[in-house]
Amino acid sequence: MTPSDQELLQTRRHDKGLETAYPLTQRFRQMIRRRTATPLDPWLADGLASEMPELVNFANGLQRERSAIQGALILPDSNGQVEGQITKLKLLKRPSYGRAQLDRLRQRMLHAA
Repeated sequence: MTPSDQELLQTRRHDKGLETAYPLTQRFRQMIRRRTATPLDPWLADGLASEMPELVNFANGLQRERSAIQGALILPDSNGQVEGQITKLKLLKRPSYGRAQLDRLRQRMLHAA
């Protein structure tokens, strides 16, 4: 372990909030990296039972969007290309402060491509 990891481990032992949050965040991170939705339900239950307001709010938000999160974890599809195009359009639109007409915005978008 690096010195900063050792320091984090010592801090975690003395802080009950970190002792609760660290394993939950690590489990969530593994679930995202492995793209498996199986541990989602137990994680939500543990997050709601954690009594930490931040984790409870996060778990509530995940529970409201449960079907979308399961789809993101299970399905191989991605909307990254669409999001990239939207970001590009917003970056081109921003300098005009909303004054650009649709035809001008279209020209800027085509010129940037």
